[in-house]
Amino acid sequence: MALTFPFSAIVAQDEMKLALLISAIDSSIGGVLVFGDRGTGKSTTVRALAALLPPMEAVVNCPYGCAPEKRAGLCGVCEGPGAKDKPKSRKVPVPVVDMPLGVTEDRVVGALDLERALTQGEKAFEPGLLARAHRGFLYIDEVNLLEDHLVDLLLDVAASGENVVEREGLSIRHPAKFVLIGSGNPEEGELRPQLLDRFGLSVEITTPTDLPTRIEVVRRRDAFEKDPEGFTQKWKRHDAKLRKQIVDGRALLPEVVVPDAALERAAQLCLKLGTDGLRGELTLIRAARGLAAFLGDREVTDAHLRRIAPPALRHRLRRNPLDDAGSTVRVERAIAEMFDA
Repeated sequence: MALTFPFSAIVAQDEMKLALLISAIDSSIGGVLVFGDRGTGKSTTVRALAALLPPMEAVVNCPYGCAPEKRAGLCGVCEGPGAKDKPKSRKVPVPVVDMPLGVTEDRVVGALDLERALTQGEKAFEPGLLARAHRGFLYIDEVNLLEDHLVDLLLDVAASGENVVEREGLSIRHPAKFVLIGSGNPEEGELRPQLLDRFGLSVEITTPTDLPTRIEVVRRRDAFEKDPEGFTQKWKRHDAKLRKQIVDGRALLPEVVVPDAALERAAQLCLKLGTDGLRGELTLIRAARGLAAFLGDREVTDAHLRRIAPPALRHRLRRNPLDDAGSTVRVERAIAEMFDA
């Protein structure tokens, strides 16, 4: 396999990297939306995350990569006839599945295995991209250009954590719990509000404007292209440190306490910004808890809320015709008014 650019070697783009790392610690946050200029490393960062993640335990011969320690919510293969109480497992890489724009619905959800149907006369299910992404990440580049019927499909699966296939005489249900990562260029169109709201965190990426940063980006990319093995080896220790932070963060996450004061702060901030529904508060608290776990802290504080509030809330604001400031500016202004008062 071709080597990917090391995650820790990516220059700047700190908010995007932090959002991806937090989502790797707590998948319930709801995924990451990355919007920004072309050529700013969006796809490179997501693919670098795949090489960074620690491997996971999966049931041997399971087409969906079910977790052996969790008996609830397993697929039909793992809990069907002949399934063992303690199935054999093995370590496998966490799946990071690319979903191309021109993909068909059959390829996404799965369909009848035509080869087996024609050669053996059996109706068998051929899993799709949603099955491959179970317990991992589903990455959609140019997500704002995705066809509407695929958007509706993703919304259903993301909400239920289960893919239901009813077609061609097949009736299949299988688990499909994944972290949705989308990237795109705002110049090419906006995202549908229904899908936008499903992303837990929204990150804005801009082209670096300072000379030293731009030079360092070019220097590192050029060094990687000249000697991928040597460059990857040079950054191996840094990636290993981040990988350990993810493992430690996952272990610490259940112990992180969210005091009532933090809950009140989160609710006040969302009220001040006028966010729709309660998903803003839930995401803000989950993301702050994930950030605390990543940093090794056992309690959510104002510092965690301040740091993670912009990506958690900027895409949940209504347009204000009396305020032409961008959503990021409005969130930062509300944070300053609340926390610096």
